[in-house]
Amino acid sequence: MNIFETIKKETAGYGDKIAVIEDNQSISYRELLDASENLASRLKNHGMKPGDRIALLCNDSLDYIIISLAILAAKAAVVPVSSSLSWDETDAVLNRIDVNCLIFDKPSYTIADAEPFFSGFNVSREFFLLSRKARDLLPEEYYALNPAFIRFSSGTTGASKGVLLSHESIIERTDAADMALRVTPEDVVIWVLSMSYHFVVTILLFLRRASTIILCGNDFPESFIENIKKRGGTFTYASPFHYHLLSNSGDIPSDLFSGVRIAISTAMKLPQSTAGEFSDKFGLDLSEAYGIIEVGLPFINLSRNPAKRGSAGKVLPDYDIKIENRDKNGVGELQVKGKGMFDAYFSPWQSRKDAINDGWFNTGDLGKVDDDGFLFISGRDKNVINFAGMKIFPEEVEFVLNRHPAVKESLVYGVSHPRYGELPCAKIVFKKGINSGFDTNEIRRFCYPLLTSYKVPKEILPVNELEKTASGKIKRW
Repeated sequence: MNIFETIKKETAGYGDKIAVIEDNQSISYRELLDASENLASRLKNHGMKPGDRIALLCNDSLDYIIISLAILAAKAAVVPVSSSLSWDETDAVLNRIDVNCLIFDKPSYTIADAEPFFSGFNVSREFFLLSRKARDLLPEEYYALNPAFIRFSSGTTGASKGVLLSHESIIERTDAADMALRVTPEDVVIWVLSMSYHFVVTILLFLRRASTIILCGNDFPESFIENIKKRGGTFTYASPFHYHLLSNSGDIPSDLFSGVRIAISTAMKLPQSTAGEFSDKFGLDLSEAYGIIEVGLPFINLSRNPAKRGSAGKVLPDYDIKIENRDKNGVGELQVKGKGMFDAYFSPWQSRKDAINDGWFNTGDLGKVDDDGFLFISGRDKNVINFAGMKIFPEEVEFVLNRHPAVKESLVYGVSHPRYGELPCAKIVFKKGINSGFDTNEIRRFCYPLLTSYKVPKEILPVNELEKTASGKIKRW
């Protein structure tokens, strides 16, 4: 199977239909697929082989979609890299995923050995290709899995991973999500999220169903408002942060969403206050979607029942769930199994059968299911901090803090925030001889070149000591 060939087959009757719009540029399905196939041929002539890992580092754009589809058509694996990462973090991704080449746009990454690269569509946008010598110390299983995407992530121990998805898994999970989303060629999707984090279940599904995707870029909310009016948006896919801003802007008319059939809220837990204010202003209930990179999109709340706000909804037909180790209130560890599960962790390598227990994936979330079958997430049993939908792993921030010459040890934790979900904060213990009046802003400045800006602690509190467990480890709870 190949997801590109699947899209090509399923959109065969929609060649003249507009596939993607960016600013004043648009591309039809025929043009999109032709550009992707032509680029795939050029990439193969350049030496790209099936199974190669191709890192893509560029801003959301028509070109991003063309390049991704071309890599998939060439039977290589896309490794999306967020442009928000620091250079150190970017290099960590390239090294740990052992990429064969990096395709990037000029503002994102600079290196002398890269060569100019044309996406096949936008002559005004500069791209570059950097070939790398990969070690390729991979098990035979890797190539047998038919890899399509490797999404880099940091584990709860601070060790980088890489969630590997095959073409087969992507086709399964997009089918599973569409059991609820019911995407059609008549849908006009207003898109504001980062493609480096949101692509597989969403962009690829919209393309499979021959929808039109409107890319709003960074000009939010102006571009969002203009496109939803001008293009007749029927489907919005955004975060609670975006919906909060729309609800609290007096300049936005209450009929803005009158033509929208579904407004998906994802990337972080939807606060009930945001759900309420959005419904009150626009007369439409947000549909919270609960996605997991290892699983897909197993929950979507389509009830539009105010009593179910704050719920991730009912489990979709192609998934099963169970709540393990429940407390007296019925809250326990959420485990999921179903179609489209991830195929392996790349670095360090771990196959799916070794990573999960009898098909069940432990999400790391704590929750309960009510009598009507609605899931309510109440927290995490892992240390992940969720800042506006972006995941922060405390250990990776602590690693950077502890590199500062004044810091002996540190503890990073999340503090609840009504708009952003959680803010990363830190406690630090200074090395002996360092005055407690040391300017902690200097430590924050030290972090910025080494971490994505949103990961830098918003507050740093000096303490005399950090509480430890009996075994000497820092106590996090």
